[in-house]
Amino acid sequence: MSTKAQYEKSLKKPKFSSRIVRRCWRCGRVRGYMRKFGLCRICFRELAEKGELPGVTRSSW
Repeated sequence: MSTKAQYEKSLKKPKFSSRIVRRCWRCGRVRGYMRKFGLCRICFRELAEKGELPGVTRSSW
């Protein structure tokens, strides 16, 4: 879980576009972030297993 100061800092508009910090909207995690869903890999997996992400299915072959 990110600290409140780190989270607030990531919400500010950066001086340069390469400094944008994208965080998971559920837990605030920075690493393992998927832009398409706005989630980190851990939260993505939890929601996908529950079936709460539309269009995401388990692979089988």
